[in-house]
Amino acid sequence: MHLIVVGLSHKTAPVEIRERLAVPESRLGEALTRLCSYSGVKEGILLSTCNRVEVYSVVDDVETGYGRIQEFLADTHLSLSSEQLTPHLYWHTGDRAIGHLFRVAASLDSMIIGESQILGQLKGAYEVALAHKTTGVIMNKVVKKAISVAKRVRTETKIAEMAVSVSYAAVELAKKIFSDLHEKTVLLVGAGEMAKLAARHLIAHGVKHVRITTRTPQHAVDLAAKFGGTAVPFDQFKDDMASADIVLVSTGAAHYLVGAEDVHRAVEERMNRPMFLIDISVPRNIDPAVRHVDNAFLFDIDDLTQRVEQNRAGRVQEAEKAERMVVEEVTTMLDWMKSLEVTPTIVALRSHVDDLKRAEVDKVLARLPHLSPQDRELVEGLASSIANKLIHRTMVTLKAEVNSSSGPAFVEAARRFFSLDQPAAPVQQIEPSRESLRYHPESAAESGAEDPVSETAVRKRAR
Repeated sequence: MHLIVVGLSHKTAPVEIRERLAVPESRLGEALTRLCSYSGVKEGILLSTCNRVEVYSVVDDVETGYGRIQEFLADTHLSLSSEQLTPHLYWHTGDRAIGHLFRVAASLDSMIIGESQILGQLKGAYEVALAHKTTGVIMNKVVKKAISVAKRVRTETKIAEMAVSVSYAAVELAKKIFSDLHEKTVLLVGAGEMAKLAARHLIAHGVKHVRITTRTPQHAVDLAAKFGGTAVPFDQFKDDMASADIVLVSTGAAHYLVGAEDVHRAVEERMNRPMFLIDISVPRNIDPAVRHVDNAFLFDIDDLTQRVEQNRAGRVQEAEKAERMVVEEVTTMLDWMKSLEVTPTIVALRSHVDDLKRAEVDKVLARLPHLSPQDRELVEGLASSIANKLIHRTMVTLKAEVNSSSGPAFVEAARRFFSLDQPAAPVQQIEPSRESLRYHPESAAESGAEDPVSETAVRKRAR
């Protein structure tokens, strides 16, 4: 089995291609079911967002799997021919596929590094796959690990702590000034989209009181209702500034609406409690001279943009730490996947020994019909104990060596020693006898004799 990913993203395809390849949520289930109907495709998850469309799949053969998934993508989007689609596709397998998924989940491959939306989108895609039963042992393990890696990255780095949008940068600065935004009041002057977005962020971080003023009174009333705030007449907002801890200005005015004297008066009325002023307007609506007013902190659009650029650089540094975590986690995941290679051999060995034990125990008990239930249990227990001890060291060695370069040789040796690739011999039915016979083990292994083929011999063969 092989894990592969085939897809495209904002790094390889323009939006004109991405939007044509996107799969609506309502069609995800049908698409997944069809994906897993392709020959050789065992498991599948379809991640479709505005910035990427990716198919993660477990397939029998890598090359065939690539072909099947490309065929699936082309069939799903009839408006795109293979010639249009293929140049934008990328594909990975094995550790590169796992690493890619981990990086996507941790938003290291996102347009904005550190954004949180992609993790929710991956969880959603996984839930759809679970609902349509298109995942199995491997995909379940890998996706859950990807989610775990993303959480680790967000917990152990600062990749998501620094604002990379102007509106959120305003909130970040406000928190630096007030430390706690609960019970604070924000006055929104104007209704620009960026200002409204900043107001939403401020409310999300605890601001309780919102006051809004615009040149159009009804617009202010409508916005106040939307934010659960209070409308303020535009010609009175300067008198209302003293009640605001945060003043956020975003209008289309071509001149200053707030002067240094206005702010100085408001700060005095506030008994010199600090006031945070944000001017997102271009041209600016707050006189830069406000910076000289004690206890007034003014930031304009350039200040916020500079802050964003600093944060972007900071996120890139944090991303380097996150990349190292991804490498560690991929190694862990690969070890687990290698352990799957030995699982069929261990299961076959266990079954083989259990069959032998069962046959011999039945044979003996058939010859000892006079035994009491307690004595029969003792015989069963003795046989189980001997069988377990005989294969214990082999089991331990297989598990220990599976991730080594000699792992395949150990697996092959175990299968040969125990004839695991041959069908089990039919169990001979023996009629019960009243004659009490002594039990004679018929093979060295059954008698507990030392295994003639030691672990050292296996190691030599592996070399």
